[in-house]
Amino acid sequence: MARVTIRDVAKEAGVSTTTVSHVINETRFVEEKTRAKVNEAIATLGYRVNIAARSLRAGRSQTIGLIIPDAANLFFAEYLRKIEDFGFKAGYNVIVCNTDNETDKEAAYIDALVSKQVDGVILISSGSDPETLNPLISHDVPFVIADREFSADVADVVSLDNEQAGFDVTNYLLNLGHRKIGCITGPNNFSPSIQRLNGFIRAHKEWGIPYDPELITSGKFTLSSGFSAFDWIWQNNSKPSALFVFSDMMAIGAINNAITKGLNVPKDISLVGFDNIELAEAFAPSITTFNQPIEKMAETIVELLTDRIKHKSANRRRIVFRGSLIIRESTTKY
Repeated sequence: MARVTIRDVAKEAGVSTTTVSHVINETRFVEEKTRAKVNEAIATLGYRVNIAARSLRAGRSQTIGLIIPDAANLFFAEYLRKIEDFGFKAGYNVIVCNTDNETDKEAAYIDALVSKQVDGVILISSGSDPETLNPLISHDVPFVIADREFSADVADVVSLDNEQAGFDVTNYLLNLGHRKIGCITGPNNFSPSIQRLNGFIRAHKEWGIPYDPELITSGKFTLSSGFSAFDWIWQNNSKPSALFVFSDMMAIGAINNAITKGLNVPKDISLVGFDNIELAEAFAPSITTFNQPIEKMAETIVELLTDRIKHKSANRRRIVFRGSLIIRESTTKY
């Protein structure tokens, strides 16, 4: 079957191709009676707008790329859903690229998005190497960095105050009377993990209580790494009474391990997660966690990117959000 063209629609409606174009693109007033005839012809013939041709003429694809490190992580799954929602409301299709925390894969996706001439890119990077951004910069592609620490001279940045978050969680546990607090961090090269650990250390210093480096280990923000990290923590002769875990996914893994060891959370060990994913509240015990305002952050990210697409020369911005502690069943006084 031959592809229906704008000329076919014009012939069916008895109008010019220019009028059909104005109806489709809403570029000029068209009388309601004429508009109705055109829309009826479009429906009758099954005409579909040639998005590629329209994009070529307008210099816009109405498409943005979203690069995330781990789509299997429920935090990033919730994040990408919110970004996709706000992107759609702003009139953009969102291409999601999952890097599996691999820098080579991230670089390949950036090159692919540049080749596809997307209007902009939202990047949650697998690292903090500014060299990663070179293809975007050299091809003048607007982009926003999310959940990672980059200089505002390089890009618009939206992040959480992770250092303060780490302080707030640790301060809460110290207020409960815990003095031996273990910590399962994220990967050591991730800026959010580094900043949360800095907050953990600062809280101990302000309380005048030394922390035990032997009770700190790292994970990969996954269930299995949280399970394994708990093994490492619990084999220590100086066992902690509380544990600060840098993601809810790892926290669930750690609690599962504790249960297999016959431990009761929070009677034998209190535990705080991070992110406030939906599963944290549904889990048993429900997990005390630090809430990231994902919806507001996602909305801001999309607003920054759409503004950058329209005004490429505007001053770059760095917006930092504060989160809040959500107290549930996994913590108690020592």
